[in-house]
Amino acid sequence: MKNMAIVALMINLSVAGIYAQQRPVKMRFSGSNVATTINLQPGTVTDETHLEGNGTHGEFTFRELHADAPSPSSSCSGPHFLVTTGAGVFRFADGSLLVVRVIDGSLCVNLAAGNSAITVNYQVSGGTGRFAGALGNLTMTAIIASVLRNASNAPALLTNMGEIEGTIF
Repeated sequence: MKNMAIVALMINLSVAGIYAQQRPVKMRFSGSNVATTINLQPGTVTDETHLEGNGTHGEFTFRELHADAPSPSSSCSGPHFLVTTGAGVFRFADGSLLVVRVIDGSLCVNLAAGNSAITVNYQVSGGTGRFAGALGNLTMTAIIASVLRNASNAPALLTNMGEIEGTIF
């Protein structure tokens, strides 16, 4: 009986320890997206994202590549794209890095407003410094707007403003 009580206490303490390790993330950012010639996946367009911001874990920069593929959507009144693959690296003011991989996402173009709403879901896949061995999930929600178009009239440079929320373990 005494051993069972000790085992139960140990389980409770280890579960509490796991939850104590969770670090909520909330960050606001601004920056730009640029179309690239990099081909991450056939039949897609690759965007490069450069962001700066501040949040729960301090000031950061974020650089990411992701591939977009056209996709029909009943909830989007304009063109719709799926974010199919990609990865990114956050760099914090103390030099720590946080690495993420794109799980999925979508982009809905609002032709009347002249902007697009984008949501990207990430899986945290490690890091350095205070994020060594980090795991978790993050979601970016943002509004992007075209600043410059290329010769084919496709957006080539876009503004990007929004937030990232989630949990790091």
